[in-house]
Amino acid sequence: MNQLDALKQVTTVVADTGNFQQLAQFRPQDATTNPSLILKAVQQPQYAPLLQEVVQRFGTASLDELIDRLLVRFGGEILAVVPGRVSTEVDARLSFDTSATVTRAQRLIELYQGAGVPIDRVLIKIAATWEGIEAARILEQQGIHTNLTLLFSKVQAIACAQARVQLISPFVGRIYDWFKKQAGSQWDEAAMAGANDPGVRSVREIYEYFKRFGIATEVMGASFRNTGQIVALAGCDLLTIAPELLAQLEASTAPVVPALDARAAQQLDIAPVQYDEASFRFALNEDAMATEKLAEGIRAFAVDTRKLETLLREAGARA
Repeated sequence: MNQLDALKQVTTVVADTGNFQQLAQFRPQDATTNPSLILKAVQQPQYAPLLQEVVQRFGTASLDELIDRLLVRFGGEILAVVPGRVSTEVDARLSFDTSATVTRAQRLIELYQGAGVPIDRVLIKIAATWEGIEAARILEQQGIHTNLTLLFSKVQAIACAQARVQLISPFVGRIYDWFKKQAGSQWDEAAMAGANDPGVRSVREIYEYFKRFGIATEVMGASFRNTGQIVALAGCDLLTIAPELLAQLEASTAPVVPALDARAAQQLDIAPVQYDEASFRFALNEDAMATEKLAEGIRAFAVDTRKLETLLREAGARA
């Protein structure tokens, strides 16, 4: 059995891509997208027609609506391949506006429903800011399920659990990147690999906290840099993995041993924590890595959303 098939025995495997033509070979349960992945996809010849189609059909719509329609167009194609759910992201520029995030999420769901997609097959991705988590709380009460992304800390994870969000996506690779950069020449790759990887440790801590207190929110490790990080989180609820790493897992027959154990976590001596807005903001501020990576991630997604807008604008001018 290859590593990918072995991983599927203990973890739900999710594909992290906008390239839906790649999905079938890996047979993931779900798929996740983000503005950067969609931008990358529409610049490839095989996907450019989807952008043209959206512009031709809805060219008189506002740019923000065209973005949403493009995201839903990709999401629909992905759902034709995967049996489970697709995660579609709200504009990152709304990450500090609860009301606007709720409104955009509702429109995404309306567009999916208009395309015949049931509500339970879509997760709305929202940045795990305080405002984003509050938006998710409102959406979950309306039956719209959410995936809180750009999550780098237990602080964010616990606030998401309090909001009863469906799923969180703690970012392994970006945490690893930050600590590696901070260490500079002192970084010891071998010593900080596998279970010692700071990104892996972060997800394990969140997973154990959730299982200890019976929190229903799903934990989905994300943003991997290598297969070692993935294998070190075998047993996590879900793992969302880029196609390049899915291919590496499929090509390897090295053993996969469950690393996370929900039953064992239930026996751990962990103190429960509660956050209100003030304590959340202070605790997040105390975590330099999480604060910096959250801000950086929002900026990067905003840049790529603007690039998507430019492509849509240019396509409209040619139409």
